[in-house]
Amino acid sequence: MSSHRVIITTVVLFLFATAFAADSKGKPVTVKGYVLDSACAFTKNLDKPISRECAQACAKAGSQLVILTPDGSIYWPIDAATPANGQNSKLMPFAGQKVTATGEVFDRGGSHALVINKIAAQ
Repeated sequence: MSSHRVIITTVVLFLFATAFAADSKGKPVTVKGYVLDSACAFTKNLDKPISRECAQACAKAGSQLVILTPDGSIYWPIDAATPANGQNSKLMPFAGQKVTATGEVFDRGGSHALVINKIAAQ
């Protein structure tokens, strides 16, 4: 391979790596919405939880808690660490309630994942 091809290949690989690194960073965001279990958000097409007790019961049974915004967007709480830990324990005190959460959002294929830095009831 000629030295020009090696240089071009190196530059192209660097540009791809830089673009990938930029896309993998979360964007700061504030999200407002209801904390409810993911199954009800999808299967029952709810706009808000049926009750606090229902959301808590579903979460205790293993359903992932999510934040559902007024526009219908669902934010999946994730951990920034690897290996990741579940986030239900962080959301359980707010199950069935309206919250404001701040953190970093990661978008992929129409899904929104949220690393929560701070969460409070509205």
